[in-house]
Amino acid sequence: MKTFFRMIGLLLVIGLVLALVVPLLVPLPALPNLTSVENLKEADSQFIRLNNLNVHYKQTGSGQTGILLLHGFGASTFSWREVLQPLGSLGTVVAYDRPAFGLTDRPMPGDWSGASPYSLDAQAELVIAMLDAKGMSQAVLVGNSAGGTVAIYTALKYPQRVKALVLVDAAIYSGGGFPAWLKPVLDSTQGRWFGTLIARGIQNSGMDLLRTAWHDPSKLTDAVIAGYRKPLQLANFDRALWQLSVAQQAPALAERLTELKMPVLVITGDDDRIVPTEQSLRLAREIPGARLSLIQFCGHVPQEECPAIFLNAVTNFIQGLK
Repeated sequence: MKTFFRMIGLLLVIGLVLALVVPLLVPLPALPNLTSVENLKEADSQFIRLNNLNVHYKQTGSGQTGILLLHGFGASTFSWREVLQPLGSLGTVVAYDRPAFGLTDRPMPGDWSGASPYSLDAQAELVIAMLDAKGMSQAVLVGNSAGGTVAIYTALKYPQRVKALVLVDAAIYSGGGFPAWLKPVLDSTQGRWFGTLIARGIQNSGMDLLRTAWHDPSKLTDAVIAGYRKPLQLANFDRALWQLSVAQQAPALAERLTELKMPVLVITGDDDRIVPTEQSLRLAREIPGARLSLIQFCGHVPQEECPAIFLNAVTNFIQGLK
């Protein structure tokens, strides 16, 4: 028995030594089939320099009402493809790729000083920088999933800049990232090495998550899947996802919902298995005066799966703003 436990102890020590030493000696395997932003951009792609980032965005419409679209985790401007142009009838609409996603820059440690550009604070500052760049004194923030987290955080930090909120299956009651005490380990050389390998798994697990996000996965065409895979052809997509994970924080937004004084519309599919539908129903109850649009036979991304009903709800809401 003593021999058995000694062997187990020896294996644990060897495993720990390898975990500490291998990342220092062995570079990560190179990603195959990488390409450039230039090769992936589309005819309506635009780029703007904001907060030391080249930000990829798309814009449509005109008028005094500003509408900013904030996508969720693993998504990009592509996730607004069904509704971007129609929303242009309501005002000036801008959708951009949040840091770590799409065709926006993916800075690496050493490229910035101060707060990580992947942190929630930096993402709120990027929202305001985009509004300033587009001459919008106020805007309606439309946030899907983690984009809803950014939208609420921005509205709490800069309430004078947010005319209204449209929260689409917003991630408010769960998540929040790793404990603060663990982050120095995760952001060490060893942590980044192993974390990057884990992040690469989105090439496979991300597609499974995408299918879970739809009430009816049969609507997921090859073209839609290709659109989600597209940014995974860029260098450092894996490292950026890990940096985003390390930078995540728990902002305790659920405790501050009563501070939201602007008009709010909560939209959710009745079959959301990513952010359970009940969480959106709770969100609508806990935000004072919030309106609710519950879309039948729809999942986590109603702007993609049920665009006509989504557009009707958003149009009626925005047209009713004073």
